[in-house]
Amino acid sequence: MKFSIERGVLLKAVAQAQSVVERRNTIPILANVLIEAEGDEVHFRATDLDIEVVDRAPAKVERAGATTVSAVTLNEIVRKLPDGALVSLSEDGASGRLAIEAGRSNFSLATLPKQDFPVMASSDYQTNFSCDAPTLRRLFDKSKFAISTEETRYYLNGVFMHVADSDGGKVLRCVATDGHRLARIDADLPEGADGMAGVIVPRKTVGELRKLLDDDDAKIAVSVSETKVRFATPDITLTSKVIDGTFPDYTRVIPAGNTRKMEVDAAEFAKAVDRVATVSSERSRAVKLQLDEDRLILSVNAPDSGAAEEELAVAYGDERLEIGFNAKYLLEIASQVDRENAVFLFNSSGDPTLMREGNDTTAIYVVMPMRV
Repeated sequence: MKFSIERGVLLKAVAQAQSVVERRNTIPILANVLIEAEGDEVHFRATDLDIEVVDRAPAKVERAGATTVSAVTLNEIVRKLPDGALVSLSEDGASGRLAIEAGRSNFSLATLPKQDFPVMASSDYQTNFSCDAPTLRRLFDKSKFAISTEETRYYLNGVFMHVADSDGGKVLRCVATDGHRLARIDADLPEGADGMAGVIVPRKTVGELRKLLDDDDAKIAVSVSETKVRFATPDITLTSKVIDGTFPDYTRVIPAGNTRKMEVDAAEFAKAVDRVATVSSERSRAVKLQLDEDRLILSVNAPDSGAAEEELAVAYGDERLEIGFNAKYLLEIASQVDRENAVFLFNSSGDPTLMREGNDTTAIYVVMPMRV
């Protein structure tokens, strides 16, 4: 195998591949990236047995072939090469080494045979549709903060992507929750997505997927089966197993009867919460909200570290209310708001609170209160 490739193109492909690779591996081949050169392009394939990413890059291929080499080492080498360099990679089967040359730099890396590299079994995808990158980015970016990190509740360790009914008809919906907060984000249903089986996309996959969604003009081909989900652009294909479990009925925890409405500038609110939470105790991170007519007082009282209070002007016309929250949860939810105003809907100090962006109901958040 022998080919030459521009350093920037190579770095992008190798960086995407090596991020999938687990740092600690009991199976040596899983630390490697499979490099396949043929025609006028090179494929870089990496897997951790749950996720597989294939990156295609244009290159000048002199001799077709394939080999595997340490993904992290290759990424480090390419990262340190000068910008704009032309990189030549060659391997002859006899030596078992991959030679990398760029200008006056020469490297030689140990390889493992390509036959040992596990390729993820292809799946029959029952649903195939196309979705633009900004839509998918919004669905996953706004919901992923609520993914649970509790391994025992493994079915909450991802984003539940499914087709749901809303007031305006069917929508593509992403939901995530950890029992303390919940995010539910809707988008128009793409053509061909109707009838899709609901799947739980794992946390690591959501992180890797984010790298495919940076290009606003990209169209993402989405394929879904009961066990796998695949996201593809012309250059990158990301295939992942889905979490084998049943996502709980989240509709039961979304309050419908919350009538006490507070409207506040989202950015000002987030900054104020952040300021008063500076003195909150690490363990509870509790912040108290006291609501009166058009006035909100945020306060923290941590006996071992101190107290803080800040007043904000808000739009609120209901009876007095005192309610406590974990400051971290409030901050994460407030930071999701793209519009100027956040609308909070309360019931009582012991009931879940609903938050949305202005009058937009395509993104709603639920946060559980805490005693303060």
